[in-house]
Amino acid sequence: MQKKLGLIIGIVIIGAALGYLAFGKLEKNIVYFVTPAELLAKGDAAFNKPVRLGGMVKKGSIEWNAQKTVLKFQMKDGMKEIPIISHETPPQMFQEEMGVVVEGKLASSGIFQADRLMVKHSNEYHPPKEGEKPHLIYKELVQ
Repeated sequence: MQKKLGLIIGIVIIGAALGYLAFGKLEKNIVYFVTPAELLAKGDAAFNKPVRLGGMVKKGSIEWNAQKTVLKFQMKDGMKEIPIISHETPPQMFQEEMGVVVEGKLASSGIFQADRLMVKHSNEYHPPKEGEKPHLIYKELVQ
């Protein structure tokens, strides 16, 4: 009887440990992004901390200098806006009023220094039909 009880307790402890490792640490490994309003709500605690920031590119805010490889734009979420600066060439599909996610840090100046820029795009893909030009499909995807 005592052996069975010890075995059951051992199995429960091992199961609990495996459950903790699998699910308890899972939240730290899931990659989230915050919106401009959420980041700015953190106040001084948001400065110089690595974060993923997601939102929409504000219309008319894109400034691209190819010679210096400097991209500037405003990211918005409907409530707040944050100026973004990146020293990477933007993805080909990058455009105004598009969903984007940037990785980087918010400087104390209030400008988000992006190390990486990712665009959100449609998951709908279909090959060109007979006689259809690929650039027309691209226009459908980005609208």
